[in-house]
Amino acid sequence: MLTKALIEKYFLAEKQESLLFMGIGIIAIILAVLGWLYFKTAFWKGASIPFLAIALMQLIVGYTVYSRSDEQRVDMVYNLDMNPDQIVKVELPRMEVVNKNFVIYRWIEIVLALIGMGLYVYFRKNDLQEFWKGLGFALFVQAILMLGADYFAEQRAHDYTEAIRSFSVKK
Repeated sequence: MLTKALIEKYFLAEKQESLLFMGIGIIAIILAVLGWLYFKTAFWKGASIPFLAIALMQLIVGYTVYSRSDEQRVDMVYNLDMNPDQIVKVELPRMEVVNKNFVIYRWIEIVLALIGMGLYVYFRKNDLQEFWKGLGFALFVQAILMLGADYFAEQRAHDYTEAIRSFSVKK
């Protein structure tokens, strides 16, 4: 059932998880910089690339979700009382797109994790290819972290979408 409390809970959780994304991104950037400038080994130079690249995405996505969550929450609570048609016409289609995107993200993250694991395992005993081992390691770590975080976000999104669907049927 779609309630003000459910709307508040959903957007608050989105906002909190976006902070987690940004925190992971900051840590990954620190690791990338340390790997490139301080550790300076081939392993860390390889690891720095996916740490940095994925961290930039984490920061951008995290900030975007964080910055729009409050406005979306307020709009949805208002619409629940004052303009319920907007929930069905705007929020339900938006959430259906969000849910479809989670499936795409999941597969991308699984593929990246497998590529990372494959690179690490393939080059694990080859001391001349430390760069690729590091790249694979960091790619695997970042992909698994994203996969785990998106798993919980996807579950929340499905629950929220189902509440909107049941609201639209009752309307």
